[in-house]
Amino acid sequence: MSPNYPIRTITLDEFDAFTAVPGHAFLDDWPAEDRELERPVIEFDRTIAAFDGTQMVGTAGAYTFRMTVPGGTADVAGVTLVSVLPSHRRRGILTDMMRYVIADAGRRDEAIAILYASESGIYGRFGFGLATWHQRIRVGRGDGRLSVGTTAPASPQLCLRLANPSDVRSDLAKVFATVLPTRPGMLARSEAWWDLIVSDAPTRRDGMSPLRCLLAEDASGVRGYALYRTKGSWSDGLPDGELRLQELTALDPAATAALWTDLFSRDLVSAVYAVHRPVDDPLLAMLADPRRALPLVGDALWVRLMDVPAALIQRKYASAIDVVLDVQDAFMPENAGRWRLTSGGLDGGGDTHCERTTAPADLLISVHALGAGYLGGASFGQLASAGHVSELIPGALARLAAAMSWDQRPWCSMMF
Repeated sequence: MSPNYPIRTITLDEFDAFTAVPGHAFLDDWPAEDRELERPVIEFDRTIAAFDGTQMVGTAGAYTFRMTVPGGTADVAGVTLVSVLPSHRRRGILTDMMRYVIADAGRRDEAIAILYASESGIYGRFGFGLATWHQRIRVGRGDGRLSVGTTAPASPQLCLRLANPSDVRSDLAKVFATVLPTRPGMLARSEAWWDLIVSDAPTRRDGMSPLRCLLAEDASGVRGYALYRTKGSWSDGLPDGELRLQELTALDPAATAALWTDLFSRDLVSAVYAVHRPVDDPLLAMLADPRRALPLVGDALWVRLMDVPAALIQRKYASAIDVVLDVQDAFMPENAGRWRLTSGGLDGGGDTHCERTTAPADLLISVHALGAGYLGGASFGQLASAGHVSELIPGALARLAAAMSWDQRPWCSMMF
């Protein structure tokens, strides 16, 4: 790391000064009220700054998360708050901070790092691969008619109830915890993270209403919930209100349909916006006319395998696999070289192994392509067509793609 810009963790009393750097980099100040709300989730032993003399010129940090991976869970480093002052760009500060964060994660036995990218062209050079996509859905008034599948069991006892989010937080957490293991990419939430999610400071409203909560429940308890905000508006004497969904999580199709039906039928609302939804959102299969969802897809979670063998043995594989991967990793040369990955798959039983080998490689693969496919959502055929994977033994690509695929599609429900 450059001696000109030493890097160290910050102290509690440096946090306000620390937040000024991303304020410059992201063109928007971090309001003091928001800083206080987020302070409890900040891990100061993982929050760093680069210095030019006494001035902070770069920032980065990481959260300690437990992430759902195919067939299991893994400890991951959630990289965040990465910024460099405009006056200090192109000096290697970002590269040095990424090396620091990755090395620190390794000392914590985390084999995987994840992040959301402010600019999608930045993190590929550090070995991150685009592993999940999400979509924005906009449904206009009258366009939200549902056609629920005939195999879904009816639930005549299901009812809806409005509640203050803070008052029913334990119910929300129970529903979320039940759904958490079912989808790769989702992150377990601590009490501090739930505090932040249901917080309702005016600075977090973006000019909209207080945070509202709709519950779907029956005699067994809460089956699903929606967190949302609203904003009233009129155009030429006609209602033009907006409902913006923050989160909708449900345990079954009946609860899912009940929540969406209510949100789509609200009076005075001309459009419902749902952001950061999975690309295989059940809503798209429930809408009688799915074209009306007007989906807009964007990149979401980026994944970096910091310890290739440790990461690969933490997930399950959909089918048996025995393949030698020649991994290309310029940023972390310790990952580079040939690894033999073996697993009996879901039906074959036995353990998964990934070990160094001198055997001939079946596939030549970049570490960012391996990260992109790690959660089961990327197309290895697409990655191969783009030159990120080369098949050296015929059939090896199809075997790897089948083994690493997963249903449901990966999705991270929370930005950080």
